[in-house]
Amino acid sequence: MSRVNPILNTDSYKLGHFLQYPPGTQAVSGYITTRGASMQPEIVFFGLQMFLKEYLSRPITKADIEEAQEIAALHGQPFDRDGWHYILTAHGGFLPLRIEALPEGSFVHRGVPVVQIVNTDPACFWLTSYVETALLRAVWYPSTVASSLRHVKQTLKPFLDKSCDEPADIIASRLFEYGARGASSLEQAGLGGVANLLHFDNTDTLEAVLYARRYYGAEMAGFSVPASEHTTMIAWGQDQEAQSFANMVDRFGDYPAYSVVSDSYDIHNALSEIWGKTLQQKVRSKPGMLIVRPDSGDPIDVPVQTVAQLAYQFGTRLNGKGYKVLDDKVRVLQADGVSLRDITMILGRLEAMGFSAENISFGIGASQLQKVSRSTYSFTMKCSAIMDGQGKWRDISRRPVTLQERMPEPGRRAVVLEGGELASVALDSLGRRTNYLQPVWENGRLLQDLTFDEIRARARTPHRMDQ
Repeated sequence: MSRVNPILNTDSYKLGHFLQYPPGTQAVSGYITTRGASMQPEIVFFGLQMFLKEYLSRPITKADIEEAQEIAALHGQPFDRDGWHYILTAHGGFLPLRIEALPEGSFVHRGVPVVQIVNTDPACFWLTSYVETALLRAVWYPSTVASSLRHVKQTLKPFLDKSCDEPADIIASRLFEYGARGASSLEQAGLGGVANLLHFDNTDTLEAVLYARRYYGAEMAGFSVPASEHTTMIAWGQDQEAQSFANMVDRFGDYPAYSVVSDSYDIHNALSEIWGKTLQQKVRSKPGMLIVRPDSGDPIDVPVQTVAQLAYQFGTRLNGKGYKVLDDKVRVLQADGVSLRDITMILGRLEAMGFSAENISFGIGASQLQKVSRSTYSFTMKCSAIMDGQGKWRDISRRPVTLQERMPEPGRRAVVLEGGELASVALDSLGRRTNYLQPVWENGRLLQDLTFDEIRARARTPHRMDQ
């Protein structure tokens, strides 16, 4: 038996919903969207394919039904044994559902449906709402991380545009993701980590590259560099700090880049004496780039001073925009708990001192993978239409409590391109326009198998819907 019973991958109260619909109901249609209004697109849709492959691709079994019936009885809920046995015998255990979705990586306003779902067998009309818990969870988390990190990327962009010769070529390398230890589970590390890789190329979360490989066919979606941590540095003792640094250069200097945490004892001595004098020629003799990590201390002042001290010791050149760039043998990585506000202040101060933003990159962790919730972008799933016994669709919607409350639109929806941006319209008003909500799953079959490269390309060029 699988450790995840698909029948129990829902809320307890939904176990009894098969008894609550009007007599004769044949189908229920619903969609996932984000509540609220926004003047600009702000949601990156991502993650559905991982759920389809991992959870919906496995049929339910007789053992799943037996376990679910026992749990429901002990838990105080009714159980539709006949309904689940019907799915097992009539559909081979695969859920009779059709799921439509926008292309993953799409960038949309709030209020635009990203997923639409309907049952394909009238006997299973209750199934649409039943899978809400699992389906919504599968979408909101990776989409929220992807949306939040796009905001980070857009915050970095003006600094790079102003002070770098080729900002588009380096922006994806400005963040290193270290979120695995701060995640609540291995699955969250994978889901959040792979969402980060839509926008940034560097990660130390192995589960992120495994998810991109397993669910989207990416041979290698993210990159890392050999790096030290405080344990491997202080193991040498303070009197052998220079030797610990030299060992890193000897072991990893032939790699394209290698990262050395340098604040175990005195970051200023490490910069001015060890890196700047004792080991400078050794660093220069190797083909790889040394990435110095100051990590601790004042999160704004220390990385700025690290760039300045390396500039004094190793020298700089002026780029085409007149900003100072460190010698190609050295760069700086601030990887210890910097906030987006800290990053903007660091880059602003460096810019004021005449340094290009390309001199420094940043590490992110739990702040991006953990400090989000479904409410961050107000993700919701609403059932919006019902088919009665005569086969006629009827729009359904609850009444708002106040005039200020904006409800999801009723009825079956379509998504079209209007003015270069995706917009929601009623399905029966689609006409000859292209509907970007396309079938991706039906009755146990994956209808589209997207690659990570195409999703990443779409996320990085959000209005090119032909990709």
